[in-house]
Amino acid sequence: MTDKNIPFQTIDWSVIPKTEHKGERGSSYWQTVEFQGLRIRIVEYSKGYMADHWCQKGHIVHCLDGKFVSEMQDGIEFLLTKGMTFVVSDDLSSHRSKTRNGVKLLIIDGNFLKPGIE
Repeated sequence: MTDKNIPFQTIDWSVIPKTEHKGERGSSYWQTVEFQGLRIRIVEYSKGYMADHWCQKGHIVHCLDGKFVSEMQDGIEFLLTKGMTFVVSDDLSSHRSKTRNGVKLLIIDGNFLKPGIE
């Protein structure tokens, strides 16, 4: 085992504190668990939320409840609803999230999404 290996464990999200992150409109609330090179979050966007920045980080984003739009900086929009997922590596898009009625997401990101990393 190396320091990057994660032994079997469970995550009780009910005991993970929420942190608030203000958007351009509304707020997002993160519950975060981190391991070396890996971050797992439950993220909730408030009604009317829009991110305050264009993100170029890679993510695996799974919609747990509600719906949201992932907007690309070139204007293309993707609607994701409950049960849908998007995946992108670092530096392969410039995107931001927005939602009209709020959404709950599972977001996984980390070093494995950097181009050239095996």
